[in-house]
Amino acid sequence: MNGPSYFEIQADNTDQAVNFYKEIFGWKFTKDPHLPVEYWRIETKSLRGGLLKRPAKAPPPESGTNAFVFSIEVPDFNEAQKKILSLGGIVALPKFAVPGVCWQGYFLDTEGNTFGIFQADSSAK
Repeated sequence: MNGPSYFEIQADNTDQAVNFYKEIFGWKFTKDPHLPVEYWRIETKSLRGGLLKRPAKAPPPESGTNAFVFSIEVPDFNEAQKKILSLGGIVALPKFAVPGVCWQGYFLDTEGNTFGIFQADSSAK
């Protein structure tokens, strides 16, 4: 059974958010210049994570959850994507390489919630 392995936080003001979480939890943040979005890797004592510049306007508070996006590690990205799409999921951000780490992608579930999947691969480029 797969479980959550990675979390992400979206922010309008990334500097403010980095400081917020660093101060509260003592997390270490490292900016990653190799990704197609402004992205900070997060090191915690347990889960791996990331913080990114919000790619779209945040929904109003009454719209429901507006917080973290979990990414679930899968053994085969392409097979997992096929299952997601066959069950009504929608690609939100197509598969891309996190160089030297993994293949990553984002989807919307049938309720419009965003989630990610990734396949660990140290040769990803």
